[in-house]
Amino acid sequence: MDALADLLDGPRARGAFVMRSLLDPPWSLRIADQAPLAMVVVTRGSAWIVPDDAEPTRLEAGAVAILRGPDAYTVADDPDTAPQAIVHPGQTTTTPDGELLCETWDLDVRSWGTNPDGATALLTGTYEVAGTVSERLLRALPPLAVLDGHEVDERLLGLLVDESGRDAPGQSALLDRLLDLLTIAALRAWFARERAPRWYHAYADPMVGQALRLLEHNPATDWTVADLAAAVGVSRAALARRFTDLVGEPPIAYLTEWRLARAADLLRGTDATVESIARQVGYGTAFSLGAAFKRRYGISPGAHRRGTSPINGDEQPIAEADVDTAG
Repeated sequence: MDALADLLDGPRARGAFVMRSLLDPPWSLRIADQAPLAMVVVTRGSAWIVPDDAEPTRLEAGAVAILRGPDAYTVADDPDTAPQAIVHPGQTTTTPDGELLCETWDLDVRSWGTNPDGATALLTGTYEVAGTVSERLLRALPPLAVLDGHEVDERLLGLLVDESGRDAPGQSALLDRLLDLLTIAALRAWFARERAPRWYHAYADPMVGQALRLLEHNPATDWTVADLAAAVGVSRAALARRFTDLVGEPPIAYLTEWRLARAADLLRGTDATVESIARQVGYGTAFSLGAAFKRRYGISPGAHRRGTSPINGDEQPIAEADVDTAG
């Protein structure tokens, strides 16, 4: 499994929030649900995504927006339209004054808004719980990624739209899987662009691509740059230089990040003991994994498993000690 396949294996919706919004202008929705990841598809009309700290982005019919949380943003018919509704954690919806809107704007099964035949129709799929999406995937994404309709299979979009309006036994599980498929398809399309992380394109390089796969498939190996270069069949200096140029960091620094990120996902996604996970990712003991994990993320493996604090990969750089002990 390469890093992209591993990242795309991350979305695992469990009771995800799927809703159709049917709206006539002027309309504006303030999204403050703190969800780690959301998908917004414009199925009719157009819309604007208005982040708090970036320029507004216009979405035409068919566009798919991938939004990385937990920061709030606004979706509106026009960037200047004041919010009429606020979506809070747990998908509770109120007016700006605090009046509940869940029943007032209810239109049909998984549908809400101001008019069933509204000029704008949006389909929103939200991963509400941290841990249902890989932290590494979230760290690899920008706050907002937008795809044109032709970049994502229209059959998936149509199926999710159709099924979102049905109420049948097992419907929640079906919608979870459809949302996962749409999310994976959209992420794959986005990662194929030039804006993808540097390591994505490094896989096409014969030298660096082979080195990346060796590291990712064998994180428990006690790698050194010399060992890795020998396995690839090049000199140590040549590998170190080209790997850093294409990936953006030296081989052992990348390995450290990969090991700790894998540990983070295994802690949330499996029942394996910390000791077992430590051995799987190349740390000899739970203690050594715990020390490196806390230096990198600021919390212990146990706290991460319990979900007491989200990991933010931008808060702390890789500590030098982590790099020194990784191999």
